[in-house]
Amino acid sequence: MKISDRFLVALAGMAICTGAAAQLRVEISGVGANQIPVALAAFANEAVSQERISTIVRQDLERSGLFRIIDAGTMSETMPVNHTEWKGRGADALAAGSVQRLADGRIDVSYKLFDTVRGAQLSALSLAAAPQFARVTAHKIADDIYEKLTGIRGAFSTRIAYVTKSGSEYRLEVADADGEGIAVALRSSEPIISPAWSPDGTRVAYVSFERKKPVVYVQDLVSRQRTIVANFKGNNSAPAWSPDGKRLAVALSRDGLTQVYSVNADGSGLQRLSNSDGIDTEPQYSPDGQAIYFTSDRSGGPQIYRMSASGGAAQRVTFGGSYNITPRISPDGKTLAYISRRDGRFQLYSLDLASGQELRLSDSAKDESPSFSPNGKYLMYATESGRRGSLGVVSTDARIRYKLTTRAGDIREPTWGPFMK
Repeated sequence: MKISDRFLVALAGMAICTGAAAQLRVEISGVGANQIPVALAAFANEAVSQERISTIVRQDLERSGLFRIIDAGTMSETMPVNHTEWKGRGADALAAGSVQRLADGRIDVSYKLFDTVRGAQLSALSLAAAPQFARVTAHKIADDIYEKLTGIRGAFSTRIAYVTKSGSEYRLEVADADGEGIAVALRSSEPIISPAWSPDGTRVAYVSFERKKPVVYVQDLVSRQRTIVANFKGNNSAPAWSPDGKRLAVALSRDGLTQVYSVNADGSGLQRLSNSDGIDTEPQYSPDGQAIYFTSDRSGGPQIYRMSASGGAAQRVTFGGSYNITPRISPDGKTLAYISRRDGRFQLYSLDLASGQELRLSDSAKDESPSFSPNGKYLMYATESGRRGSLGVVSTDARIRYKLTTRAGDIREPTWGPFMK
């Protein structure tokens, strides 16, 4: 059984939030400048599934902001396709499929994608899954359409984690990237902050105050087992995984001022990495594992610096504005995202590390905790809407925006999970 399969089975056994109040709502407010017109058919016989596969595919593609969906009625992938006719209706591509119920109770979803301009078949998939994983199957089809039409891997079938607060209860929740399929990983009467996915997507590191102080834990989402990684004197905070999943960078005040350390994922092998007269915190590994970006006030105000993953001298990275915090690096290592305070507003910015060009990505005033999608094309972040926390998503070119909100309390501290193998 693959890691992704074991993870799905584990999620099925976790506490699932049900009811409208628990679900996240998607509000789309922006689309791409040049949308790809795609004819999407309702899949033949999809009523045998507890989820309408084609509806989920449509919602994924529309949420991405890159596609304009054309209704194609109901079509099986085995039906003949008149490419000229669909091209004449303004569609550059056509997706059709069907669903069957297998003898063992699983559903089998088949689909094909056609290029109507070239008159050719672009892709074909046949996916069998247990009925409760119908949404995952639909997300995988949407991923395939996204990749075949853009050349970029889709991230619809990935997961997100975040913290919600409702009344006096804090919950660490895991959900599909569209906010559906919510499972509770941890409940606590004390705050939970700074969740971070492991590179293989089977573990989440976070900070819990259940011991009346900040302590770093790693939780296995398959076995539910928890390991204390950092419980030293003072504050233990801001865990970030190394790309190989063997170590975490953390911020500790055990020796006085908060500094950056690294530690094995089982809590052994502590090593101090930074050594300044200021506060060094919020470490993040570069995608190649060779460097660590972090926030420091060593220059008089909080700015973002970079140092070797083994420690040593650090170089300042951000110079625009006097207050820049919470560094996040894109999967290709080319873009730095961070929160900048300017004119009293905390907003999401990105920095092209090669050119030094900045781009403001959000237009709200209380943003925090950015996280890149695993394909590097979107950023999720926490923001405030009507005095209530919500999750914003913006494309890295700032053209596409949508928001995930809930009626049941605040949402904070998002982290976007990796591609699952």
